[in-house]
Amino acid sequence: MLRSVKALYGCTIEATDGDIGGVYAFYFDDQAWTIRYLVVDTGIWLPGREVLISPAALGQPHWEMRRLPANLTQEQVENSPDVDRDQPVSRQHETALHDYYAWPVYWTAPPARAGALALPEELAEQLATEFGDPHLRSTQEVIGYYIAASDGDLGHVEDFIIDDENWTIRYMVIDTRNWLPGKKVLVSPEWITKVDWGESKVHVNLTQEEIKNSPEYDPAETVNRLYEERLYDFYGRPKYWN
Repeated sequence: MLRSVKALYGCTIEATDGDIGGVYAFYFDDQAWTIRYLVVDTGIWLPGREVLISPAALGQPHWEMRRLPANLTQEQVENSPDVDRDQPVSRQHETALHDYYAWPVYWTAPPARAGALALPEELAEQLATEFGDPHLRSTQEVIGYYIAASDGDLGHVEDFIIDDENWTIRYMVIDTRNWLPGKKVLVSPEWITKVDWGESKVHVNLTQEEIKNSPEYDPAETVNRLYEERLYDFYGRPKYWN
């Protein structure tokens, strides 16, 4: 099922022996456009601390109760490697985290999606180890980025829509209020030509006129296959489910 990232903020992460805390943000891979970690604020249980939880650690969610069970104990989480909220997540920290929890690594997989920074593999790995993974981005950071169509600016990133089966980001929610008051639209990562991280801007290979006439997104409604069919047919783009 497709779900709003913002709607998942505040969901409780439930260890096997008690609650851990609430979801504060997500880290996603800008090459695969996949959620890699849930950022969890441990609240009064571990005051002042945030921890990273891989989707691989999650069991069957209880969406109605906004609870996400994890196959972890409170003791495991308490003794896990610390996260510095003011610093990028380094590959060294990720390695320590995956070794500690025995989670499968993801960074050996080849890049496959649009919008990624084109760095040589060796240089990217060195930068990731020393300064932070250049492809690991926070949803909190990217919400608010400007959107540029092929013929001009048109709005900003308002939210993300993820597939809760595999934690893939299916869409960015674009608010066009500065150009088309009140209208929200969905843009697939496949339609992104470039992300200018320095300028906080996402470029898409769509025109302003196309976006103006595209099927409107209603945040109060679940994104279903019927809406997706209309969206992809409108743009004449290949459907990901095929």
